[in-house]
Amino acid sequence: MKKHTLSVTVENKPGVLTRVTTLFRRRVYNIESLTVGATENPTISRITIVVTGDKKIIEQVTKQLYKLVDVIKVVDITDERSVERELVLIKVKADNNVRAEIVQIVDIFRARIVDIGRNTLIVEATGDSRKIDAIEESLNPFGIVELVRTGKIAIVRGGKA
Repeated sequence: MKKHTLSVTVENKPGVLTRVTTLFRRRVYNIESLTVGATENPTISRITIVVTGDKKIIEQVTKQLYKLVDVIKVVDITDERSVERELVLIKVKADNNVRAEIVQIVDIFRARIVDIGRNTLIVEATGDSRKIDAIEESLNPFGIVELVRTGKIAIVRGGKA
C-alpha cells in the first residue's frame, strides 16, 4: 500500500467538502491528510487529499469522486513532479538555558520563531513532510507543549495541471 496525493478541483460551494469526505467515510478509506482552499479562480477550490491504497483503490476513489456534482477534476499527482509543502506550529519549552540551542535548530531548518513567551517559544516551519518530521524530532527533547500541523498542499511543476 502506497500513499497517494490526489488533487481534486471542485466548485467553491457550501457542502462540497462534506460530500467528498462522506464518500471516503462510506467506503471506509482513511484520509491521512486533507487541505482545502481557494484557487486563482474564486469560484473554484482545490482539495488535496493524501490517502493510502493500491492502484485499484485509487482508481475506485477517483471514479466515485467524479460522480459528485461539484467535482471538476481529479488528478493523482503522486508520481508527478510537484512541489509539496506542509506548515507546522510548535510550542516548545524554552527557558533561558536552552533558548540559544533552540534558535540554532530553528536556523538550521530555516524556520522562524513567531512568538516568545516567558518559558516557551512558538516555532513556524514549512517544508515537505520529511522536513517537518525532522524539526519536530529535533525539538522534542526540549519538551513540545503543543503542536499543530497542516495537511499537505501540492502543485504540479511546469505546464501540467
